[in-house]
Amino acid sequence: MPIDDPARPETPEAPPSQATEPRTTATKPSATATRPPTTTPTHPGTTWSSLRPLVLRLHFYAGVLVAPFLLVAAASGLLYALSFQAEKVVYAHELEVPVGDATLPLSQQVNTARKVNPNGTVTAVWPGVEPGATTRVLMADPDAPEVTSAAVFVDPYTGDVRGQLPSYGSSGALPLRTWTDGLHRDLHLGDLGRNYSELAASWLWVIALGGLLLWLGRRRRNRRALFVPEGGPASRRRTLSWHGSVGLWAVTGLVLLSATGLTWSRYAGENIGVAQDGLGGATPTLTATVGGAAGGSSEHEGHGGAHTGTTTAQGPDIGIDKALEAARAAGIDSPSVSVALPAEGKGYVVKETDTRFPVELDSVAVNPADGAVLDRLAFADYPLLAKLTRFGIDAHTGVFLGLINQLALAALALSLILLILWGYRMWWLRRPGRPVARGAWRKVPPTLPLPLLAVTALVAWFVPLLGLSLLLFLAVDLALALVTRARSGAGRTG
Repeated sequence: MPIDDPARPETPEAPPSQATEPRTTATKPSATATRPPTTTPTHPGTTWSSLRPLVLRLHFYAGVLVAPFLLVAAASGLLYALSFQAEKVVYAHELEVPVGDATLPLSQQVNTARKVNPNGTVTAVWPGVEPGATTRVLMADPDAPEVTSAAVFVDPYTGDVRGQLPSYGSSGALPLRTWTDGLHRDLHLGDLGRNYSELAASWLWVIALGGLLLWLGRRRRNRRALFVPEGGPASRRRTLSWHGSVGLWAVTGLVLLSATGLTWSRYAGENIGVAQDGLGGATPTLTATVGGAAGGSSEHEGHGGAHTGTTTAQGPDIGIDKALEAARAAGIDSPSVSVALPAEGKGYVVKETDTRFPVELDSVAVNPADGAVLDRLAFADYPLLAKLTRFGIDAHTGVFLGLINQLALAALALSLILLILWGYRMWWLRRPGRPVARGAWRKVPPTLPLPLLAVTALVAWFVPLLGLSLLLFLAVDLALALVTRARSGAGRTG
């Protein structure tokens, strides 16, 4: 959104009637000649005219100081959005095979994978979603990073092993996408690096909405100028036009990226989770405990043992093929599924994983002894807030609508990069780019400061890095004011 550089006050455009008025108006009667000019700010004395300097000052400081973090987040996010299709090319040998006449039983494919990695413990199996796709057998690897499994790719038609790669998270990101995801999330610096992405997400919605208000508040001849950038030779005016128009088109997506990015941040994410639970939007869990005892959950996937034979330590086991058949009979009809093998005292958990619209995300737990359904959880029964959270996170991670989602993410990342570069260019063209005069808050109507302070304090508490950085901005502004005052006093003394 616009980093509307406030080095000098904005001059609104004159209406067409004034723009074409003859220069001979000076010969008109004095009453007309002394009429107040019409180039004063729009709606003087209104709430917006009082608030605009505050919004402009905040937008300027945030745009200049936080934009570098946003630029890194946007560039790494662009790489992440492109990594989905890149993985299909880089790992084509592991992911694709010639289509055969018939597929082998899953149990046979799992046994083949175990021969390749005899020290691994099979935790889950992802059958191929479409003809020509390999089966992914996930194994627990104690030496792998958290939520990372060793994935063995098996040809479902011949049983040949096509390769073995680390697989990250529930989306099954392979090394290329995992690396770009880590770059975007924490710059591969661990918890310390996560502060950068949380700071960027904390300010993105503030900068975007502030820029939107500034852009909509400008006086213009027609509404078309809101949405369509100006042409002509390069100038600050044209740069501002592109900055504002592109920002207007992208603002909704940028705010959603900010909101969903905060859901799994270090500090704000905890507050969001508490608020979501308090509003009854917690994600429900599936009871997978044999015997119906409470406490089972579908989230145990990835931590269970390997049970692919006819018996296990916990008794008879119908095997993965019959467990999948039982789940299909219970309504799991999506071709995209994940089958988690049972841990001690647990059942098979079969989950639909198709996040394309309309989504298919139902799950069932199956008793390994007799194939009876222990529990069924339909996505339609999720609380509305839990559904929206799932949709938002899936959209942010590029798995909601497949290729369309990934292209939208790439477009948003590219637009944010351009907005930042245009903002810095405008600042440079009006260097030194001083913000609006200090003390603008004194012009705010007396009924607004207290509510503004209350809302600011609440948001700062809920989004801690936003609050801390805002205090830093105020400290920098105060220090600059003191330096300016000291220099002014020294000049008068001299």
